[in-house]
Amino acid sequence: MASDATGIEALIELMARLPGLGPRSARRAVLMMLKKRGQVMAPLAQAMAQVALTARDCHICGNISTEETCPICADPARATGTICVVEDVADLWALERGGVFKGRYHVLGGTLSALDAIGPDELGIPRLARRVADQGIAEVILALNATVDGQTTAHYIADALAGTQAEITTLAQGVPVGGELDYLDDGTIGAALRARRRV
Repeated sequence: MASDATGIEALIELMARLPGLGPRSARRAVLMMLKKRGQVMAPLAQAMAQVALTARDCHICGNISTEETCPICADPARATGTICVVEDVADLWALERGGVFKGRYHVLGGTLSALDAIGPDELGIPRLARRVADQGIAEVILALNATVDGQTTAHYIADALAGTQAEITTLAQGVPVGGELDYLDDGTIGAALRARRRV
């Protein structure tokens, strides 16, 4: 019985490491899975084991897939003249949820950081430059986070692609849909004022 409790506690500790789950939430999730072992826990364990064996980075864009080429890069209906550069796979998935962008992606896997020894080669920026030049890309959208590291990386990429024919654009920043000015930080309000447009 003690070994079972140790195994359950180990599962709770592992679950608590997941983003958005603390020890209490992890305990509740594990308890629910134990109560529904056949319907939830067994299929989840099987799916996790399968993905652990087959998941890999797409060799073209860096998205996570169970195939060598991810479904986005393999889709002939996607626009081939536009590449959207994102920091992480989570950002790619967020853009895909919106269903608006129909081009291709390039996942950096982070941002430039001298402190962490992350340079252009670690982010695949030379590979991005080759893709843009070889494929005749018309537009590169820099969809990087509005952090100091994100903006530094965006400027570096823009400089690296200066010799290509691609137009370099970035996402608009400012007041979110449904947002109230009183709740926004000064930087967001300033960006919104600079990006104002005619009504």
